[in-house]
Amino acid sequence: MHKVELKEVGLDIGLAFARHFYKTDYLHYGYWPEGLTVEPANVFEAQENYADFLLKHIPEGVSSILDVGCGSGKFSEKLLEAGYLVDCVSPSPNLTKHVRERLGDRVEIFECRYEDLKTEKSYDLVLCSESFQYLLLEKAMTMTLQILNNNGHLLICDFFKRDVPGKSPVSGGHKIERFLKYMQTQSFKQITDIDITKETAPSLDIMRDLIREVIAPTWNIVAYYMTSNYPRFSKLFSFVFRKKIAQANRKYLSGGTSGEQFAHFKTYRLFLYQQNS
Repeated sequence: MHKVELKEVGLDIGLAFARHFYKTDYLHYGYWPEGLTVEPANVFEAQENYADFLLKHIPEGVSSILDVGCGSGKFSEKLLEAGYLVDCVSPSPNLTKHVRERLGDRVEIFECRYEDLKTEKSYDLVLCSESFQYLLLEKAMTMTLQILNNNGHLLICDFFKRDVPGKSPVSGGHKIERFLKYMQTQSFKQITDIDITKETAPSLDIMRDLIREVIAPTWNIVAYYMTSNYPRFSKLFSFVFRKKIAQANRKYLSGGTSGEQFAHFKTYRLFLYQQNS
C-alpha cells in the first residue's frame, strides 16, 4: 500500500487553496518583478511570470521534454501549447489524477519517483521545476544521463540551502555548495546560472498571510471543537501523531516564515546544463 508522505498531502492541499483563493493551478512560486504589488490578487500574474521565465530559457533545438514532478500538469500543458513533445513524472497518486484530467493522452505519465523511472524513451531536455529539491542527487543525475539525447539539456529551477547559521522555517533544498561541486564532476557543462531569489521570495509573504488569516484560525477552531467534544479521542490522537502534528505545525501552520527569512536561508536559482558530447 502506498505510504502517503506529509509533503504529498501538503502539495494536494496547496493545489486546493491555490485554485480557490488565487484562481491558479500552478504549484510553483511566483516571479515578482519590481512594480508588481505583492498581494493575493497578483498571485496568478506572478506565477504566469514564472512559467514564462522558464519557457524563455528552454534552448533552441529542444523538441522533447520530460517534466519531472509535474505538479497539476499546468506547466506541462503550457509546454504542449508551445509545440513541445512532453512526458511527465508524477510520483503523487493524488496529483496524477489532476494531470490525467488536464492532459489526457497527450502525454505519457510515469507514476513513479524519477530515480525509479523505467523507459526506453529519451529526451532533449529534462525539466525540474521545484522538484529537484526532492530528488536524490546522485541517482537523479545517473538517470538524467541515461535518458538524455546526445547534447541534451537539464533545466533546474528550484531553491537550494545557503551555508548560513540557524534553522530555516522552510525545509528542503540541496546544499548549494555541494550541488555546484558535485556538478563539476559530472558530464555536464553549465550554460546558465541565474539567481532569482529576490523575485521569488515574496511568494512566502503571500503564504504567511494565508496561513495567519485562514488556515491557522480554521485549524484552531477544529482543534477546539474536537478537544471540547471528544477529549479522549483528541488526547489519544495528539499523542500517537505528535511528531507528525509538530512537523505540520512547523512547516505549514507556524506562519512565521517570510520572504526576508527565505532569502536569508535559501538561494533560488535557474540552472541550465548541457550534456558533454
